[in-house]
Amino acid sequence: MIGIGLGVAALIIVLSVMNGFQEELRNRILGVASHLEITEASNTLSDYPRVINAVKAKPHVLAATPYIMAQGMLSYGSNVQGALVRGVLPLEEDKVAELASHMKAGKLTDLRADEFGIVLGADLASNLGVGIGDKVVLLAPQGQFTPTGVVPRIKQFKVVGLFQIGMYEYDAGLALIHMSDAAKLYRMGDKVSGVRLKLDDLFLAPQVSQQLASSLSTEGTYFVTDWTQQHANFFRAVQMEKRVMFVILGLIVAVAAFNIVSTLVMAVTDKRADIAIMRTLGASPRSIMQIFMIQGALIGVIGTVVGAVIGIIIALNIDVIIPFIENLFHVQFLSKDVYYISDLPSKLIWADVVTIVVMSFVLSLLATIYPSWKAAKINPAEALRYE
Repeated sequence: MIGIGLGVAALIIVLSVMNGFQEELRNRILGVASHLEITEASNTLSDYPRVINAVKAKPHVLAATPYIMAQGMLSYGSNVQGALVRGVLPLEEDKVAELASHMKAGKLTDLRADEFGIVLGADLASNLGVGIGDKVVLLAPQGQFTPTGVVPRIKQFKVVGLFQIGMYEYDAGLALIHMSDAAKLYRMGDKVSGVRLKLDDLFLAPQVSQQLASSLSTEGTYFVTDWTQQHANFFRAVQMEKRVMFVILGLIVAVAAFNIVSTLVMAVTDKRADIAIMRTLGASPRSIMQIFMIQGALIGVIGTVVGAVIGIIIALNIDVIIPFIENLFHVQFLSKDVYYISDLPSKLIWADVVTIVVMSFVLSLLATIYPSWKAAKINPAEALRYE
């Protein structure tokens, strides 16, 4: 019972934690990224107002906004950092992403056209050694020709805000400026890099992406990508780890079920004389088989129920249990310097619990078949010969 209970509890806890990691990772990515992006060849999009009007009329599309994305180099004093520079419309950006809720200082709306303000990731600002009000120099790789050669375009920007998503990829490598300023710096003219979309259900992104690609194909060559394609490696890795951990921890339950076999075989051997007496009193082989199957099934059911209850309680309260253990022993399981997520999230999915409970019960029931069959096959005369 203890073996089965431990296996079931471990499966529920580990899968809940992995579900929590998957959801936390998705939320942090979508705090900056959008559900869908539409662009043309060479990552530019002309006539974007028409595209926005066309996609807004489609089902499941809540909002659409243009953006400009380019590479840049930021410098402050002797510190230099490369970054992705995204030109945005502050009032529209919050409709397709949740960046405004992750602002550590300042506001996204502090970005105003022609004022050349910039919002930096917290780690990027730390690496540069800047804070609110400091002025950084942004170098655009697209140079301009002069008599002395090609000179990169340079513009000074004032830091008006800092954001912190909790993912180093964004916090140390993303800078936001107003789309009007980005168009001037990168000489985009009336073009943008693309259009970002938000859907009413993020899990419909692949389906909506295919529908938009087919409907827009009649109007030109457009490339539609969704968040599952842009960050596929993250989620495939988490999903694969979840499946592998299910198999590995499922072996714990299988070993516990094998212990049921050995326990019942020993019980049958010990009770051979009793079984034989019951047979002589009229008990059928079927009833003898049922006795041992019920015994094994009870072991499995009790172990499974106890393990499921313990696993559910721990999974639902892991955000309290882990900090308590960390404070008690002065340790940190997930360092902020190493991992994307420093807390241990948990999301209990009842479908996983049902799958684990059913699997445990079926394994326990299967483990009773051989010992019960051996008990039913005992010959009373042979068993009582030396009694």
